[in-house]
Amino acid sequence: MNISIIVAIAENNAIGRNNDLLWHISEDLKRFKRLTEGHTVVMGKNTYFSLPRRPLPKRTNLVITDVPGEQIDDCVMAYSIGEAIEKMDKSKENFVMGGGSIYRQFMPHADKLYITRVHKDFEGDVFFPKIDANIWKLQSAEKITDDRQNDFNYTFEVYLRNR
Repeated sequence: MNISIIVAIAENNAIGRNNDLLWHISEDLKRFKRLTEGHTVVMGKNTYFSLPRRPLPKRTNLVITDVPGEQIDDCVMAYSIGEAIEKMDKSKENFVMGGGSIYRQFMPHADKLYITRVHKDFEGDVFFPKIDANIWKLQSAEKITDDRQNDFNYTFEVYLRNR
């Protein structure tokens, strides 16, 4: 199975607050769209309902809920992490996009991490797990220092699981 995690993380590992993003980075949103279009995106129900546009177009939206039988229009539903993995597209990369609990549960299953490392601390109520250097190897990093829309820099990082 080809499972990737895609997330933007503050220096203090914060990823969200009150079911919302902590920042708006236009280049990060463009990267997210470019990477995930044509693929399956996997998310928890709260993340799904936090999206400004639902379901995400040109992607299979796989939503995980713990409410048996719950259905969301135009989405593939899963009622456990195992069922979500079974329903993923075996021929393509699948992108796990949150929230915090979903990220934690998918970390042992993921092969790749697409991280946008935001070089600033933010006050959050949801945090991404620590990336263990014994498990993950940084494959590439592209630092962005000239974003005029934000008062912070960020780095696009890609990690691969050590095999």
